[in-house]
Amino acid sequence: MSADRYGARVKNNKHRVLFLSHGGGPLPLLGDEGHSEMVATLRVITARIKKPSAVIVISAHWEEIIPTVTSASNPSLIYDYYGFPEESYDIQYPCPGEPLLATQVHQLLNSAGIDARLDERRGFDHGLFVPLKIMYPEADIPCIQLSLVKRLDPAEHISIGKAIAGIKHDELLIIGSGFSFHNLRAFFAPVTNETRIMNESFEQWLIDTCSNTSIDEDERTRKLVNWEQAPYARYCHPREEHLLPLHVCYGVTQTACNEYYELSILNKKSSVYLW
Repeated sequence: MSADRYGARVKNNKHRVLFLSHGGGPLPLLGDEGHSEMVATLRVITARIKKPSAVIVISAHWEEIIPTVTSASNPSLIYDYYGFPEESYDIQYPCPGEPLLATQVHQLLNSAGIDARLDERRGFDHGLFVPLKIMYPEADIPCIQLSLVKRLDPAEHISIGKAIAGIKHDELLIIGSGFSFHNLRAFFAPVTNETRIMNESFEQWLIDTCSNTSIDEDERTRKLVNWEQAPYARYCHPREEHLLPLHVCYGVTQTACNEYYELSILNKKSSVYLW
């Protein structure tokens, strides 16, 4: 695990924004060795940033026709994974919701010309409760989730981020919970020199795209919108739902990240970005 800092060369952002690679289902909470670097990285980040007053999570595990925001006061948990040990379905993370924040997100999206809706019934999926149970185990921070849009249009998700950038809420943390590498078949296949090169080539492109301060923001946007042109993009993301939370994060910040972290998750090179 390593971290590079560019904080002195980028403008301050109003909110802390984090794109994290959240690993495989509940495994990070079960002591799985393939997630030890991920757990350590999230704890390092938690120690580096001020404890937030509220958290918005854009999870790879929720897609809707239009952007949708959880608005319940006390959402339940959704154990949206299969075939894991019995204790995986007993995990608890009783953090409260934040209806007023949800309403503000909804209004900002509508004001930007983006149709959106509130959902009082949906709970929190593991894209929220797995990383947050590592970062803030006390479960005392109000949280809401914002869905992806089923079209999986990268430009649309950058626009969603831009729309919510104006949220008025002190000490807010916005998390894009996805995975910089997400080829499920590859996780269970032997690592070869060829697959290692494909994984690492895409990761290097992604790190450069998100952290290189010599790239202007029009170019950075173009690269993220056209991410399929990156080396081995479709090997690393046969379907892009785990990458698009990063696009929302970039839409919020519209600048190079302050820090990035390189790590191994399930024997695949992965990355985390902090603004």
